[in-house]
Amino acid sequence: MPEIREYELFEIREPVSQTIPFVYNSPHSGRIYPPEFIAQSRLEGISIRRSEDHYVDELFSAASLLGAPLLLANFPRAYLDVNREPYELDPRMFDGLLPPYANINSLRVAGGLGTIPRIVAENMEIYARRLPVQEGLDRVESIYKPYHAALRRLIARTHVQFGFGVLIDCHSMPGNVRVAGSNARPDFIIGDRYGTSASAELSRTAISILEETGFTAIRNKPYAGGFITEHYGRPARGLHALQIEVNRAIYVDEVTLEKHTDFPLIVNAVTGFMRQMASYVEQFATDTALAAE
Repeated sequence: MPEIREYELFEIREPVSQTIPFVYNSPHSGRIYPPEFIAQSRLEGISIRRSEDHYVDELFSAASLLGAPLLLANFPRAYLDVNREPYELDPRMFDGLLPPYANINSLRVAGGLGTIPRIVAENMEIYARRLPVQEGLDRVESIYKPYHAALRRLIARTHVQFGFGVLIDCHSMPGNVRVAGSNARPDFIIGDRYGTSASAELSRTAISILEETGFTAIRNKPYAGGFITEHYGRPARGLHALQIEVNRAIYVDEVTLEKHTDFPLIVNAVTGFMRQMASYVEQFATDTALAAE
């Protein structure tokens, strides 16, 4: 795939020195679309961008200034989704047989949102025709696996340096998301896989910080965390993973994808959240379940 290699697939924005036990990850904010992908797609313009976590990398851009690395994708989620198992693949999308180890029956595959998505967020089909099986497998080998190798290295380095680590997996959600059973619209959702990917103290602190800033924040509903949160969160080993979803409507026009004029204010609020999370961990990590047992 020569075209995809004309740009960096992903970036690691390192601090001068890592001073806090956090790793920030933005896997869905990539917005460089390979020409060969555009040629394969029946979508164009803004339509194909509907699955992006718009500007989430910019919302969390202060991570490195605060002393934590930030890993971010440059490739778009519509091309390859690293927040899935490596081989959640839909056989209806491909010419030829998928390997027997492919997970073809997951709910995410059924919904069109596997490792190689079939649709963008608004249920619009991406591809004009089927893809060769080998092309799909090549994307996993050349993009998915290097991305996760980089993420594992950052987490392992943090764990070794501090004795524990906190992964914050950064995402955005559509503005029409509502709390089940009400018309309340959350500004943020913190996901911890229902208490299995991070300590309860960490999740409660994240919610509290956001609420004290003036936002509406809830936990796990409807987004409890995806593959990354589930896969890397191991609280018993001192490895905690939280997913944070930011409501796009508070910072971007979801039709034009243009930033609101108060976008810098949201960036400042997110930066404050990161700073307070770091302060909490620094003060209380040894007194809570954050450190490895």
